[in-house]
Amino acid sequence: MGLRKLFTKNWEILLYGAALALLLLLMQWLEARFLVRSRSTEIYIGLIALVFTGLGIWLALKLARPKKETIIIEKEIPVPAQKEFVLNEAELERLSISKRELEVLKLMAEGLSNAEIAERLFVSLNTVKTHSSKLFEKLEVKRRTQAVEVGKRLGLIG
Repeated sequence: MGLRKLFTKNWEILLYGAALALLLLLMQWLEARFLVRSRSTEIYIGLIALVFTGLGIWLALKLARPKKETIIIEKEIPVPAQKEFVLNEAELERLSISKRELEVLKLMAEGLSNAEIAERLFVSLNTVKTHSSKLFEKLEVKRRTQAVEVGKRLGLIG
């Protein structure tokens, strides 16, 4: 590995090391001076404060920088033609899902929020939340996406 590659890869470490070496050299020079002998505590505290302030600023800038780039790739994916959807009545009865709960599940699959579902069905938001929680219990899921997935797998929604 060439010296140039080594320097470009580790320039921050080398710069930090050089800064610390210069700081140590400066402190050694100041140590011999009368000012350091008379006010050594204050100067050392001030220098340490400056070092930690600089280190804090450097670290904050380093951590605030995004680490990954997001690359969006768009591809066309052919989707096979859908067969005619047939409701699985046996599963609907086995799980004892009401017609209103089935309507809520269908609207969830369309991506509507609870408020939009309530508006579409002309019911209150609390009613929609109640239907949703009962659906989650019956389908044994914890999230809307899981409920839609299980509903499609069981043939409850298309």
